[in-house]
Amino acid sequence: MYSLDGKVSLKPVTEIFCYKAISESSIAAINRVMKWAKEQDRNRILIDTNLKLGIPMENVNKIAGPFVEAWAYEVFNDYLEVNLDKNITKVEPGSRLNLADIIMHISDVDSSVSNTKIQIDVKATSYDIKGSGKSPNITSFARIRSEFLKNEDLVFLILSIKHRVYSKRNEETKMMMGVMEIMDFKAYDLKYLKGSDISYNPALGTGQIQIRDIHNVGYENRSSEEICELLDKKCIASKKGYTQWYDYAKQYGWLND
Repeated sequence: MYSLDGKVSLKPVTEIFCYKAISESSIAAINRVMKWAKEQDRNRILIDTNLKLGIPMENVNKIAGPFVEAWAYEVFNDYLEVNLDKNITKVEPGSRLNLADIIMHISDVDSSVSNTKIQIDVKATSYDIKGSGKSPNITSFARIRSEFLKNEDLVFLILSIKHRVYSKRNEETKMMMGVMEIMDFKAYDLKYLKGSDISYNPALGTGQIQIRDIHNVGYENRSSEEICELLDKKCIASKKGYTQWYDYAKQYGWLND
C-alpha cells in the first residue's frame, strides 16, 4: 500500500482479478444499448406543456438531468425486453442512497465470476449551451474512496449524455411540445480517467469529485489502489489539506488500527 507521509498505515485496496475485462465489457454493453436506442428512434423525450412559448430554454439545463436519467433507465429496460444480450442480465434503477442512477448486472465475462453489479452514473449536458459539462459534481470523495476499499469488484461508470431541447406545436392538442433529443453519448470508467481530468471540490460535504470536461476525457490504466491514492492526494492538495484528509481517514476506516 502506498504511504502519504510514512507515518500513517493505510488499509490495502484490492480489486477483482478480472476487473479490466468487466469494465470493458460493461462499457461495450452500454454502447450497444445506446446505439440500439438511436436505431429504434428512441432518442427523444417528449414533454407537453400548455405554456404558450414552450419550455423555458434559458433554464432547461435545470430540469434536463432527471428527464435524461429516467430516459436512460427506460431504454436499458426496454432493450432487455427485446434483446438477449450476451452480458447484461438485469438492470435496476438506483435508489436515493445508491452511488449511481442505474445498476446494471453483468455476467459471462469470466467463468469464475457469476454476476457483478455495475454502477452507472448518468450525467446530462447541453449540446447547445457553451460550457455545459464543465466540472460537474460526480460523487462524494469520502464515499467513493470508501467503496473502493470495501468492494473489490466496484465498477463505477459515467454515462455522459449530450442533449438539445426545442419546442414545436402539437397540431392535434394545440399544446406546445418540448423535445429533448439525445445527440451524443460517452461511457467510461472513473478509475481509468486521466489524472488531470479529475478534480476535487472541497465546498460540499467531504468534497465532490468533479470532471473538468465530462464529454472530453483522457484515459490512464490504473488499479483501485492507485485511484484511491490519486483522490487522496487531490483532497490533501485542496484548501482542506492533510489534517482534514486524516480526519476522513479515521472517520471512514481507511487506516489500520
